[in-house]
Amino acid sequence: MSVSRRHGMVDFGHAELSVVRQCALLGIARSGLYYEKTGESAMNLALMQEIDRAFTEWPFLGVRQMSRYLASLGHSAGRKRVRRLMRLMGLMAVYQKPKTSVPNPGHKRYPYLLRGLTIDKSNQVWCADITYIPMRKGFLYLVAVMDWHSRKVLSWRLSNTMETDFCVAALDEALAKYGSPGIFNTDQGSQFTSFAFTNVLRDKGIRISMDGRSRWLDNVFIERLWRSLKYENVYLNAYETGSEARAGIGRWFAFYNQIRPHSSLGGTTPERYYREGLGKAA
Repeated sequence: MSVSRRHGMVDFGHAELSVVRQCALLGIARSGLYYEKTGESAMNLALMQEIDRAFTEWPFLGVRQMSRYLASLGHSAGRKRVRRLMRLMGLMAVYQKPKTSVPNPGHKRYPYLLRGLTIDKSNQVWCADITYIPMRKGFLYLVAVMDWHSRKVLSWRLSNTMETDFCVAALDEALAKYGSPGIFNTDQGSQFTSFAFTNVLRDKGIRISMDGRSRWLDNVFIERLWRSLKYENVYLNAYETGSEARAGIGRWFAFYNQIRPHSSLGGTTPERYYREGLGKAA
């Protein structure tokens, strides 16, 4: 894969600091630097953007329904192509859940701990998820860590692959900034069931909770976050590069946390609700 000598804040030709060291100092995942390689034609990228829009609105669409929907828009795409693109995007909609994370049969599963639980303070429960981010000439994957009580986004990372490292980087950042939650909830995707991810949680004494198979509502708040992000930012901007996407999404998360009022939070912001929730916990 060819890359430019400079990529945003990272200098690939630096005489003293390696790329790995620069990424560690900047707090970014190395895999997120290499967004240029997509291997998809302009036609397929356009189809993927339409698929993402439809799936964000109707997460129950499977290959057959998606193919019919694309045909209704005038796109010529057979089921084999739609199936391959949805698999690439992590949207295998066999169940009512965007399958951005694919289970690994060799990884341990954990029970869902939130059913019937009253969550009334910040840092009681955190959650995380991955979503697909379309760009004008490519795509990225985004992971975010959210506080369940306040809906505040605690950390996030972009990557061009769905490898585990960018998820662990987001988790490490959230823990360093905000301490440890009592429970951490995710889906059963291989990134979150991996030893690298669960070992961080176990070392901190954090209880691990995982959604039931096909239970997309188990992590509903972060699913709503993805919908707001895409309609209010990603679809409106059609980012050209990974650097542009990182900057634009960062601005939106700042707006979401600090400015955007939430009716479910009594008209206040996630940032303020998070701080008030910490007061309750004291």
